[in-house]
Amino acid sequence: MTNNILRKLFLFLLLYLVSCTSYEQFKYITDEFEIPSQVYNATYAQTWQAVIQFAKKYDLAVQNQEAGIIKTRDIDNTLELNFTDSFGSKDSVKSAKFKVIINVVKGFRGNKEITKVTIFKRQMVEQDFLQGYKVIASDGIFEKVALYRIGKILSVDSKIQNIEKGKQEEDAKKF
Repeated sequence: MTNNILRKLFLFLLLYLVSCTSYEQFKYITDEFEIPSQVYNATYAQTWQAVIQFAKKYDLAVQNQEAGIIKTRDIDNTLELNFTDSFGSKDSVKSAKFKVIINVVKGFRGNKEITKVTIFKRQMVEQDFLQGYKVIASDGIFEKVALYRIGKILSVDSKIQNIEKGKQEEDAKKF
């Protein structure tokens, strides 16, 4: 009986130690596959307009405000990838393209409306015509820049609204 308990305790300790060390080995996976997102203190309508203003330079395949999703068509970035890696050790790519998926979600913090914007870039690279396109991990720069620009658009819009509100209050006092 005690032998059985000791055996179970030993197995439990062994599994516990192995599981803790395996987490450290695979921790990079959770960091690597985290989708960039940002929470803004703005209404859904304001954030949606800022996202549309950012995405208007891309060819959009889907633009659905009710669902809060924007998808672009394939965007060719072969020249950019070859230029940025021209001093690296990798060979140049034959063809490269990417798609962007932007999600806008409405939420509340207390009784104030906030929005969360999530941006996912799917980069595909073709080294030669035999392999076809392969999905590679994004470096995250595009997503961070996009979130920054959306934040700046919201900031400028907020300042303009505050100036207009001040002018209206000033005009009301004069009247």
